[in-house]
Amino acid sequence: MADLSAFPIAGKWPAKHPHRLQLYSLPTPNGVKVSIMLEETGLPYEAHLVSFERNDQLSPEFLSLNPNNKIPAILDPNGPEGQPLALFESGAILIYLADKTGQLLPKHPAARYEAIQWLMFQMGGVGPMFGQLGFFHKFAGKDYEDKRPRDRYVAESRRLLQVLEGRMAGRAWIMGDEYTIADIAIWPWVRNLVGFYGAGELVGFDDFPNVQRVAQAFAERPAVARGLVIPARD
Repeated sequence: MADLSAFPIAGKWPAKHPHRLQLYSLPTPNGVKVSIMLEETGLPYEAHLVSFERNDQLSPEFLSLNPNNKIPAILDPNGPEGQPLALFESGAILIYLADKTGQLLPKHPAARYEAIQWLMFQMGGVGPMFGQLGFFHKFAGKDYEDKRPRDRYVAESRRLLQVLEGRMAGRAWIMGDEYTIADIAIWPWVRNLVGFYGAGELVGFDDFPNVQRVAQAFAERPAVARGLVIPARD
């Protein structure tokens, strides 16, 4: 049986199944990237809720795994060369899990890097810009009288949607017929922009039929439906 006692995070979130990959997360767009990936690949894992209401992400135990105090993070007892591996940053985790399982990342080097390129498009653009729009539209920022910050993120979010609209013309997924980690990274954020943030009308979401089509196809995948609610909230 795997021994995780050297990792402080295992003290705060004890593993019932220490031989399985341990996921520390919350069902947010970044968090569900990893739970969806795990559901898609069938890799055994155990999920632990990191509650922002309790400031779990600021606890010494969580910070010992991710000093950037963000979810998700993983602890794989069966990492490279059979040694435990602690890892944070959702994009890095997706690449690691794709390599570990041999799934959801093209094998051909050129296609592999193209998929990673679109993963980085989400990490550097879609996530930060959609997130800022959510702040200024749904959360505390909505009370600011000056709407220029909100409008800046509306314009940039719309530009990113236009990029996706062009990419998805005639394609089932980001990489064509092959469903990859690029899709797992991008579509939860599109779903969140329109659903949780309620910003569909603000960004003119009806102007992007290809984006709508693929976002719907993504939501209809059984593994996505399961992953979107993992870990279960208290």
